[in-house]
Amino acid sequence: MLTSVDRLLFVRGVLIFKELRDDFLVRVASIMDELSFPAKHSIFTQGQEGRSLYIVVKGRVRVHIGDRDVTQLSEGATFGEMSLFDAEPRSASVTTIEPSECLMLTQQQLYDAIEETPGIAINIIRMLSRRTRELNQKINALEDKIHRR
Repeated sequence: MLTSVDRLLFVRGVLIFKELRDDFLVRVASIMDELSFPAKHSIFTQGQEGRSLYIVVKGRVRVHIGDRDVTQLSEGATFGEMSLFDAEPRSASVTTIEPSECLMLTQQQLYDAIEETPGIAINIIRMLSRRTRELNQKINALEDKIHRR
């Protein structure tokens, strides 16, 4: 498990928390839960209610819909953030590829943090926009490939 200093240094390097003040990061880092999962463990499944965001500290996870992989994530990557905002069921499943450690931030913890430091909401919006663009590019590439056949 991470010491409080290691936790702060790690969280500081996570994309959605970049550009935020250290006093805010100290608070957020201290309230996150640390979770350890064995290999091939289902962290959550598509369709489940979700109210937490996860950050991979160590290990790798796969994001998948059924048997089809969407992506693999490793150290510093976040997942689960969409359900924090839209109260919809999880859009995909996440399963560990190898033993993994994650930090978890709940919806209420995040809302309290956004109320205190609105800049975090902008960073999350940027991350979600970037993921949407990447998915659109993948879809367009697949459609182009299909149309060329």
